[in-house]
Amino acid sequence: MTGPVPAPIAFGPQVCADLGQGAEREWLLADGHGGYAMGTASGLRTRRYHGLLTVATALPARMLALASLDPVLLLPAGPVRLAVHEWRGGAISPAGHVLLESFDLDDGVPRWRWRVGETVLEREVAMRHGAASVAVVHRLLAGPPVRLAVEPLCTWRDSHGERFGDGSLDLVQVADGFELPGAYRVRGPGFEPDGRWFRGVHARAEAARGLGPDEDLWCAGRFAADLAPGQALQVDAWATGTGTPSAPPTPERVVLGARERSRRLVASAAVRDGVGARLVLAADAFVVDASGHPDVVAGYPWFGAWSRDTMTSYEGLFLGTGWATQGEALLRHYAGTVSEGMLANTADTGTLEYNTADATLWFVHALGRHHEVTGDADLAAALLPVVDAVVAAHRDGTRYGIGVDAADGLLRQGEDGYALTWMDARVDGRPVTQRAGKAVELNALWVRALAVAGRLRRLARRPSDDVDALARQACSSFARRFPREGGALFDVVDGPAGDDASLRPNMLLALSLPDAPLRDPAVVRAAAPLITPLGLRSLARGAPDYRGRHRGGPAERDSAYHQGTVWPWLLGPYVEAARRTGAPVGDPLGGLVRHLAEWGLGSVSETGDGDAPHGGTGCPFQAWSVAEALRAWRMTPEA
Repeated sequence: MTGPVPAPIAFGPQVCADLGQGAEREWLLADGHGGYAMGTASGLRTRRYHGLLTVATALPARMLALASLDPVLLLPAGPVRLAVHEWRGGAISPAGHVLLESFDLDDGVPRWRWRVGETVLEREVAMRHGAASVAVVHRLLAGPPVRLAVEPLCTWRDSHGERFGDGSLDLVQVADGFELPGAYRVRGPGFEPDGRWFRGVHARAEAARGLGPDEDLWCAGRFAADLAPGQALQVDAWATGTGTPSAPPTPERVVLGARERSRRLVASAAVRDGVGARLVLAADAFVVDASGHPDVVAGYPWFGAWSRDTMTSYEGLFLGTGWATQGEALLRHYAGTVSEGMLANTADTGTLEYNTADATLWFVHALGRHHEVTGDADLAAALLPVVDAVVAAHRDGTRYGIGVDAADGLLRQGEDGYALTWMDARVDGRPVTQRAGKAVELNALWVRALAVAGRLRRLARRPSDDVDALARQACSSFARRFPREGGALFDVVDGPAGDDASLRPNMLLALSLPDAPLRDPAVVRAAAPLITPLGLRSLARGAPDYRGRHRGGPAERDSAYHQGTVWPWLLGPYVEAARRTGAPVGDPLGGLVRHLAEWGLGSVSETGDGDAPHGGTGCPFQAWSVAEALRAWRMTPEA
């Protein structure tokens, strides 16, 4: 089975040796359960989250295990250290990044090559899908025989935190390496134990985010082997938990298997070019098996599963990739969480919360798209009672003031202290953009949900007159209430302070969704001030509350999160709205294609600065950004 080759991502020594460029380009490998390996093209760990083995113990909880494997060439003239670390105070030592000849991401496998005189050493890293297991292969490509050592730097801590040296790490030596009982094991040739703390390892990205940037790592010892050209030193690590699983395949086989799996994914997704292939591989990272059912990691490295992100991403992640079978299981699982007509939102606290006004409506839309694309009448029939319960609860009123205004059929929401739309940031417990009242995208989703409910009822040969009548009322009221002068739509009507005319991208949902209440190209034209090469601003420049940079500490970042910060996922609604209305928009995805090699390599970031040059911010790897990019790319003639 063959398919297009993913768009190439490769850097030479000028990028790799530059800790401005090479350390800002990050790679990610996912294990299919929410765990991952992650780092930078230069090899520098810039985040507390960077490491070769991060284990998802029970999403959203993750533990960092193996932080680094530092290669050392043991040459006759003395050791040459190929790793790179930054220390508290700013020192860079060792500085092996200056010896990097190249970095590339090939078939989803990151690969580095160092050149030291005649010696050329290559490293490849891969994860075994479906297991918390990483494989690292160091192969001598050219030069005389050499002795190579790799030094594992270890910890066992929450991925969000730090750990400092307080006695030994209690590692136990085993026949082919070492183990932290009940946690993980590391295997390789010629292990010699050591045992000392590397103190004050610095993560510059955490310092920039206003978080604790320093930690200590435990050097467990070293693996070593004599290599002739073509030979490899192989090390792997895997989570052991409370059981004693059998050892994984050899690292070389894991690397080969990862490449083969990437090619199968691309071929089965039926994309037509390298950009589509790259986005399919990016999408794969977010679809995970969580406690026996499919789920979606909202973003790496710090998010767990969020129902809003999952349902917004559904079409791109499952229907745009050929993974509808997993999608069906996911929809059935989430349907079981509905309470009082609302979908549960699995917060990163690990608890179920019912705190969104839109996730439930996105769920109904996702079910509608699943049926429209696959024709799966069995799933539609099975989940129709859930859809009916959603409609009834919204019509009669449910939590947080969510309910239909009987006078116009539109959906309102809002309760003091809560931000229930996707613009949900809070600072000191107070919403930044509460948007109480009748929000434009919520009502576009409400019209869509009513249309889906009516269609599914008719499919089941059940009466739909009441739903159809409510849909007509809501659609008519929408067309009367939301348009304003100049082609734009109000962002919220009937809010506490009246109608909100802020220019935001939410209005595009009124055109982009199936069964959309409007089809006016003037709305797309009105969104032009929001467009950037990376996505759409969440608020137009010039607005009193506009924030052009999404940087700094947590409060500063949250204050800017939806006040001008760019969101790539909005390119999906923008491209779809333009397609549906015939509005000319030029090349809206060109900047996004270039972004695939700029930050989260092969993927799309959560956000970007509102001001040029719109540098990536937030998670470097974000599910709905990738999902909507893939969906939008499939709509373009090039795809």
